[in-house]
Amino acid sequence: MTPGPIALVGSGEYLPVMLEVEASLIAGRNPIYVQIPTAAAPEGEGSLTRWIELGKAQASRMGVTAVSVVAHDRNDAQDPRIAELVRDAGLIYLSGGNPTFLANTLRDTLLWREIETAWRNGAALAGCSAGAMALADHIPALRLPTHSATHGVGLLPHLRVLPHFDQMFARIPDFLTRFMKVPDGVSIVGIDEDTAIVGGPFEWEVKGRQSAWLFVDGHRKEFKPGETLVTPGIS
Repeated sequence: MTPGPIALVGSGEYLPVMLEVEASLIAGRNPIYVQIPTAAAPEGEGSLTRWIELGKAQASRMGVTAVSVVAHDRNDAQDPRIAELVRDAGLIYLSGGNPTFLANTLRDTLLWREIETAWRNGAALAGCSAGAMALADHIPALRLPTHSATHGVGLLPHLRVLPHFDQMFARIPDFLTRFMKVPDGVSIVGIDEDTAIVGGPFEWEVKGRQSAWLFVDGHRKEFKPGETLVTPGIS
């Protein structure tokens, strides 16, 4: 099987503004929309419930079945009964919250293996904000005093992802010194709010309301909706 498309989203998961993007991801695939709100687990059950309800509403707008997979911690992510909920997915979506918590919860677990297997067998895989960051090999540190990256799940080892780019990172005065020190072969991609890059793992189409940004040699290049962004791989 050919792996499905990947969507890295700056913001807007499960909302009408991203309906077209999400519908295109599941089109032609099994109409099972698996939504994983684990990144919001540190915020409590109220936050998880909010994401679940938003996901159900989006699935209803698309006419597909919503399946909520709630892994509060690594014990849940190792539970075969939870992991098997992913198997029939046409689209798997990791929503927003804490990217480091999400990656640490999923990495090397039964749930992550089921997610990766489903994607490699043709399901679409999306991550928004924290979900997009966690799919990479490293997650940029967002707050001082630490400037070091933490590990993601490693699906996209050649990328570091900066969501909410227009609202957060573009306004950071020391952006270049904080985020531009990456190994050879690793690209930094900024994704504006209500915007996605879709395809992968190296060639992406920009979709949504705003732009995506690729950083090369200390300079950034803008890619608008409909344009193709190519991220070099690690040699």
